[in-house]
Amino acid sequence: MAFSPLLTEAIGGLAALLTTLCWLPQALKILRTRETRDLSLIAYLAFAAGVALWLVYGLLIVSWPVIAANAVTLVLLLGILSLKLRYG
Repeated sequence: MAFSPLLTEAIGGLAALLTTLCWLPQALKILRTRETRDLSLIAYLAFAAGVALWLVYGLLIVSWPVIAANAVTLVLLLGILSLKLRYG
């Protein structure tokens, strides 16, 4: 079953929005509680590296949902990582 390009981009955009915004509550919770002890530094570093690679991939294929989602996600993850390093 083939979907229209517009519907395909809309699905990609919605997926990007949901998977990107899911990091916002985590970042806000850390800012509020200053508690990062239960976060795995290695897991967040690996995930940030993967997101950075997805961003490069999105740039190479010029896919705006992939680029936008991974750029914003990477910013949020780097923020969480900096809070992890700051608060332990």
